[in-house]
Amino acid sequence: MKKLGLLFVSLALTVLAAGCATKEESGTLIGASTGALLGSAMSHGSPGGVIAGALVGGFIGNRVGKSMDDEDRRRAYEAQMTAFEGGQRSDWRSPNGHYGYIEPRPVYYHHEKKCREFSQTVFVNGRPETMVGRACKEPDGSWHEV
Repeated sequence: MKKLGLLFVSLALTVLAAGCATKEESGTLIGASTGALLGSAMSHGSPGGVIAGALVGGFIGNRVGKSMDDEDRRRAYEAQMTAFEGGQRSDWRSPNGHYGYIEPRPVYYHHEKKCREFSQTVFVNGRPETMVGRACKEPDGSWHEV
C-alpha cells in the first residue's frame, strides 16, 4: 500500500511539472514515469527494471512525446530487453503503425558486469529518431542504462 501511495505522489508531481514545461520536457517526464511503471511491472519491482524503464520511456517521451502511446513504449521496452539478452537486433511494431528496432553491439565487461552498447531507432509517422546508449546487466538480471 505504501508503494501505491508513492506511485500516486510521483505521478501527481509529474503531471504538475508537465503542466509548466515545454512539449519536449513534458514528453520526457511523462515518458519516464510511464516507462518506470512498465519497467517495474515487467521486472516484478526490481530497481534495475524501474530505472531501465524510466530511461527508455524518458528517451521515447523526449523524442516523440505525444505521438507514442503506452503500447508503443511497452513493445519498445520488450524489444530492448530481448536485444540485450540475445545479442541480436530486435524489432517491434504497434497496431497503430509505429515501429522501431534495437541493435545491440558486442558484449564487453566493465567492473565485472556484462555490458553492451546499443542503438535504438523509433519511427513515428515514418520519421526515424535514433539514440545510442550503453547498458549493463545487474546482479538481479535486469539491464541498466549507464
